[in-house]
Amino acid sequence: MGNCHTVGPNEALVVSGGCCGSDGKTYVVGGWSWAWWLITDIQRITLEIMTLQPKCEDVETAEGVAITVTGVAQVKVMVDNELLGYACEQFLGKSVIEIKSVILQTLEGHLRSILGTLTVEQIYQDRDRFAALVREVAAPDVGRMGIEILSFTIKDVYDKVEYLSSLGKSQTAAVQRDADIGVAEAERDAGIREADCKKEMMDVKFQADTKMADSKRGLEMQKAAFNQEVNTKKAEAQLAYELQAAKEQQKIRLEEIEIEVVQRKKQITIEEKEIDRTEKELIATVKRPAEAEAYKMQQLAEGQKMKKVLTAQAEAEKIRRIGEAEAGSIEAIGKAEAEKMRLKAEAYQHYGDAAKKALVLEALPKIAAKVAAPLARTNEIVILSGDGSRVTGEVNRLLAELPVSVNALTGVDLMKIPLLQKMINPQA
Repeated sequence: MGNCHTVGPNEALVVSGGCCGSDGKTYVVGGWSWAWWLITDIQRITLEIMTLQPKCEDVETAEGVAITVTGVAQVKVMVDNELLGYACEQFLGKSVIEIKSVILQTLEGHLRSILGTLTVEQIYQDRDRFAALVREVAAPDVGRMGIEILSFTIKDVYDKVEYLSSLGKSQTAAVQRDADIGVAEAERDAGIREADCKKEMMDVKFQADTKMADSKRGLEMQKAAFNQEVNTKKAEAQLAYELQAAKEQQKIRLEEIEIEVVQRKKQITIEEKEIDRTEKELIATVKRPAEAEAYKMQQLAEGQKMKKVLTAQAEAEKIRRIGEAEAGSIEAIGKAEAEKMRLKAEAYQHYGDAAKKALVLEALPKIAAKVAAPLARTNEIVILSGDGSRVTGEVNRLLAELPVSVNALTGVDLMKIPLLQKMINPQA
């Protein structure tokens, strides 16, 4: 029977003995091993770091100055099988304190021997070199024990005769001088470096700002290009819409023109029929009653001509003066109406003859009303004539002069209207 033994990474398990009288050793680090009762021997050795503080008091240096040196060393047992075997040969079965004591005496011996070869200045001013020299000299000896020196540093160096203090004063003055120079040089270098850093910062900032500006400009140019493309498409769409709308509007206008043409044709037909009707109406209501009225007036005039001669003369003078006054008014109105009719005539040049006739017929009642306005206030008119046919001649003369007056006022030749030609020249 036996037991299972385990060990952590900070210890080494040394297994010795075995079957058939074997005396070999097996080393287990951070593992386990089986041990047979009464046959297998199990021992442990630490692998942890051991801290030592070697100290050499009143050791004379190369110049004969007695000084005291203390140091700090970190050592441990090496885990290589061969070197671990050396360590087991030296320290197996010993406690950690005993192991430290052996290694400490070895380090102190080498430290003492090295102190005798160096000056105080070399030891004090270059402690790292001194410690490295101790490691180099002591490492082979402790290595043959299976021990590794991880680190060795000088902790303190002092003496009892104030040699170091005297040395330190001159060194202090030199150091203070060098320190002042170093501070001045450091401040100078710091100022130069600060200026260089500021310059570099400004250069970097300028480069960054330039890149940002370039990026922004590129973005704006790209946006402008996109906007230009979008606006171009919008403009093309708008132009296409307006072009199509214009085409549709043109079609609508053509339809409206066709409708207006048809309406005008119908209107012209209606106006032609209205002209025929008006012509017949004028014959029935104007010409015939005028002839009857003329005959009546002729008869009445002959019966009362002697009675009303003086009255007629007075009234004639009155009418003449009123007529002169209103003639001026009529002339001004006629000129205005003439200008109006001229403009209308220019606008109606596109109309046909039938439309012109209709306009003339519409204007005649107004002209007749204006001409007859002074006569409306006349109770009666006496035409003195011994010849009955002369009254009719006077009426015909007035009718013959009417177209000339109308033509002068309106620019319309009434002589071209068949109905008026018949009324003025019945024999035609």
